[in-house]
Amino acid sequence: MASWLHLCDRESVTSRTPTEKPLRADAARNRNAIITAARHAFAEQGLQVPLDEIARRAGVGEATLHRRFPDRESLIAAAFTDKMTDYADAAAQALADPDPWAGFCGYVRRVCAMQSGDRGFADLLTLTFAATNPAIEDLEGRRAGAYRDWVTVVRRAKTSGQLRADFHPDDMILLLMANAGVVAATVGTAPDAWQRIVEYLLQAFTTEHARELPTPPPREALLRAMHRSQQAVV
Repeated sequence: MASWLHLCDRESVTSRTPTEKPLRADAARNRNAIITAARHAFAEQGLQVPLDEIARRAGVGEATLHRRFPDRESLIAAAFTDKMTDYADAAAQALADPDPWAGFCGYVRRVCAMQSGDRGFADLLTLTFAATNPAIEDLEGRRAGAYRDWVTVVRRAKTSGQLRADFHPDDMILLLMANAGVVAATVGTAPDAWQRIVEYLLQAFTTEHARELPTPPPREALLRAMHRSQQAVV
């Protein structure tokens, strides 16, 4: 009896294994295909690209896409994990630069360049997600870490005497919003136009060109604007 049960167990395992392994491989293959398709589609068209187009590019059905990624935020989080890591690295590298002003300018140029090559990432940097979605927690955590480093980059540049005293770290949000608009308006016609506006702004940020500015908007107001942008996407 025991031998018969053991044989049945072996037969059962043998009959399931060939079926399960391909399914797991197919699921992983589909997931990777969806992420790759999403990266390309987001880069070309921004975060509002229809999900059915991403499914078509990935060669899967919409049901498969939604099974792997139940909402757009989950797909965005998976598609931009590497880019957000690069974004956080940019802040860390700026902080490590022995020249505070060079670190400041290098960070601004690098992040704006990342926006210029990817309309989806340009969108992503100008919106924020609700903390209630677990899929987005890691993405927002990396953004928060980059912001903490950026605050220190700004403080170092001010202490060096090269960055105007009234520059606020949140002014970077306004810069990214402006750059995202330039990138979207000039894509396909003047794709390098963003570089000119960024250099204009960097010159305006120096103490040499400091003039009195309007009061910066409250951080809460900027975050509400970013959240409103997120609602338009999802």
